[in-house]
Amino acid sequence: MANLRTAMDAAFWDMNISTPQALDGASKAVPGDPIPIDGGRASKALRIQQLSLLGNGFPLGIIPSFSPSANNKELGSFALQSLLGKAVVGNWWVGLIGQFRPRKLISSIKAEIATADEWDLPLVKDVAKQIVDKSLYAIGLCSQIALTPSSSLLLSTEKHGERKNRRTKAMLFHQLQDHDITLEAAWPELFRDRKGKYWEVPESISLDCSSLISESGLRYRFGIHKSSGLPRAVDSTNAAEPPLALLPGLCAKAAFSYQMSKDLWRQQETKEDAFVETEKGHFWRPTYDIRLKEPHAAISGIVGGTCEAWLFGGRGIVSVDPRQGETSSGNKDRGRFGADLFGSLCYTYQHGQFRNLYGDLTRVDARFDISSASALAKKTINLFKTAQNNPSRNELASPRLNLIFHQQVAGPIVFRVDSKIAIDSSSVKRGPHIEDLIYSLNYSLRVLGSGKVVAWYSPKRKEGMVELRLFEF
Repeated sequence: MANLRTAMDAAFWDMNISTPQALDGASKAVPGDPIPIDGGRASKALRIQQLSLLGNGFPLGIIPSFSPSANNKELGSFALQSLLGKAVVGNWWVGLIGQFRPRKLISSIKAEIATADEWDLPLVKDVAKQIVDKSLYAIGLCSQIALTPSSSLLLSTEKHGERKNRRTKAMLFHQLQDHDITLEAAWPELFRDRKGKYWEVPESISLDCSSLISESGLRYRFGIHKSSGLPRAVDSTNAAEPPLALLPGLCAKAAFSYQMSKDLWRQQETKEDAFVETEKGHFWRPTYDIRLKEPHAAISGIVGGTCEAWLFGGRGIVSVDPRQGETSSGNKDRGRFGADLFGSLCYTYQHGQFRNLYGDLTRVDARFDISSASALAKKTINLFKTAQNNPSRNELASPRLNLIFHQQVAGPIVFRVDSKIAIDSSSVKRGPHIEDLIYSLNYSLRVLGSGKVVAWYSPKRKEGMVELRLFEF
């Protein structure tokens, strides 16, 4: 079924979403924004681990990605990534990732040749300078060490040739019997808001404790987050105010949720399904994905609440001019304290067992999300206040409908469409409209049980990449 856990995770600062803008393949969702689209969640596997495995199936181990650069259009949008090297010593490993943008190189060489009168030594030197241009390349170093059987430390840094500063991250993960504790820090951290715009926060530090889902369906988490420095838009050509959640401050937040699921009907797997009889005997015929082996229809839901307290930086926040990185005179107020409720309701229908070569998987997930019950209630009340003209618009007041469609193409290959539809009008469009859309081709890997290679593309953001995802359903 569609991931209900996202409803609570979206309220915190550590939810990873896929992006080709960074070598580690992940950015953070802006807390307090509408719940992100399911197909946009980042893989649970580290990017360097993905490249190590994906490289076995791609020519020369080169993985493509697509990410337009609005700051400098001549940099091109097509990039090639590869794992340049790795080393493993006991519980410690380290790897080096490289990225090359061929489009700028080709266009630059064409420009040099077009302006040259004849082939001579100066032209060869100019072409050679284009090849070693640092803006064509990016490099990243990632290392992880297992401190104990239940604790690990991850360190990474990356440098893009067209950017002035490098990005550095550190993460300490500790697993308890019923809880996960995570400490993350980044300088700077990359965030993506609901409009697909990327922001860099100079310093972002988060400490979170999250419980595992109990048999009763109860789950909770709490944490503290600190942001320092003014957010800067990665695309500085389009002026916009940064999200309030990214402005400097120290915030403590807690959330709880109760999740439940009910099968309307389910066709259990039988021995006859798992084995096929031929003239040479019985052969085991496993499903392409163990989480898609049983046709069923189910309804599920989640309801919960969040509360937060800004220990400093809650009031008196000033807006930021993203073009200059300076403050302006307009004051913003995100409030010292806040509490809200959220909920999601999902219906899932699956036909087929995903075993045969053709026509053995069709699946639809429809999830209705309410990100903020208070914002929806205020909007409903305002509908009856005819005297109030042009009330301030709150994007969280609009419920969202997430639709996910799977269709088997052939064998382990599945075509998937993820869409997020805003039920109400926005400041730009009237009536229901599509906020986000992702197309993807998925190649399921039987050897991993529930793993797949995903090639996705977002026409809204004009970006895409290839990932390895595990246990997504």
